[in-house]
Amino acid sequence: MRSFYKTILVRVLQVESRLVLWRYKPKIIVITGSVGKTSTKDAVFAILSQVSYVRKSEKSYNSEIGLPLTILGVPNGWNNLAVWLKDIAFGFWLFLAVHKYPEWLVLEVGVGKPGDMQKTASWLRTDAVIITAIGETPVHIEFFSSRKHLVEEKSGLIKTLKKDGLLVLNSDDETVLEMKTKSKHRTVTYGFGEGADVRGSGDSILYNSTGEPAGVIYRVDEGGNSVPVVIEEVFGKNHVYASLAGLALSLGLKLNMLTAANSLKNYDVPPGRMRLLKGIESSLIIDDTYNSSPFACESALKTLGEIKCEGRKIAILGDMLELGRHTQEAHKNIGKVAMANADILITVGHRAEAIRDGAIEAGFKKKNIHEFLDSSEAKEFIKTFIEKGDLVLVKGSQGMRMERVVEAILLDQENKKKLLVRQEKEWLQKK
Repeated sequence: MRSFYKTILVRVLQVESRLVLWRYKPKIIVITGSVGKTSTKDAVFAILSQVSYVRKSEKSYNSEIGLPLTILGVPNGWNNLAVWLKDIAFGFWLFLAVHKYPEWLVLEVGVGKPGDMQKTASWLRTDAVIITAIGETPVHIEFFSSRKHLVEEKSGLIKTLKKDGLLVLNSDDETVLEMKTKSKHRTVTYGFGEGADVRGSGDSILYNSTGEPAGVIYRVDEGGNSVPVVIEEVFGKNHVYASLAGLALSLGLKLNMLTAANSLKNYDVPPGRMRLLKGIESSLIIDDTYNSSPFACESALKTLGEIKCEGRKIAILGDMLELGRHTQEAHKNIGKVAMANADILITVGHRAEAIRDGAIEAGFKKKNIHEFLDSSEAKEFIKTFIEKGDLVLVKGSQGMRMERVVEAILLDQENKKKLLVRQEKEWLQKK
């Protein structure tokens, strides 16, 4: 019965969204991929906000319900019928009466199961499509017959492009780059490899005057011009790629590249995505607890290894979910990567036992590995284990609720609802 009502709700919201799009005719940018969708969305929003009135998907509103919520500009009703009825009423009012409406919409489109792209976004007519990265073992692959099937599902978003639409592709991901040959649309590529239209180079950790890590810095080259890009208070290649995607879009839209690069310095990065937080005992936390995939986890570990710190480098890694038959191999490989980048390894969950196995095979000392069944156990341990100057990476799939571990050692407890992911009432009520 609940599924029936949800189907009705989705259809009503989508109809309203189509009516609103027809009335206001905003330009639409959609973003998909297995990693980096939300960071890319935020980077694009930061750039376009300098020149126009823009709305982006809130949090990770990337589903068949999330997209209409963004288009209509209404909140998620969760299990509150009154909120949903209010959303529906507002949608009709938005169509019937004249409102100030965004000139651009930046939408994130997720794919979890076969058919999701058709249900979620096939009804859109888009001005630009950005495809971030797929990776060798993408998240959600458990629900697809093969990696090729998942790739086909994601690439279906290209079909929503208008004839004069722009396709932006990550050229460092061979699978994504191949999509260029299957499309007749104008294409701009980005990456670190030769041949990218917007090419990054020299990415490194930015340190402040006291020697603490403060963000990332790199250069971007385009058409013979070279521009420095600084992104503060975040780390990881994912944010570099996100900003490169935004700059590639800027090139395609013929925006000023220097202005676009400057707008990325303090762009709004949501909680749980490689954000640097201060911890107890003068420690530092790299909070990457929003979600996890093999590609993203490996990247996060390499960032941990790159950053200089006075204390130990601690990797707290939870299960990576929805990997299906790739689960064991993917987790073992992460353990091998941890060996090269961490001093202490803490695993959380049954699947993460394979991380331990991979680490030991690679030479990690057993005495420096600690194992826990869930994040509640891990958080109690880390509160007394942390020492002055430690650098702590915390990462795991959404279902592992690894933000609880970050909360246990977060210094600024007064602002934890702003700093941590999944602090809404509905999430906090879940076990």
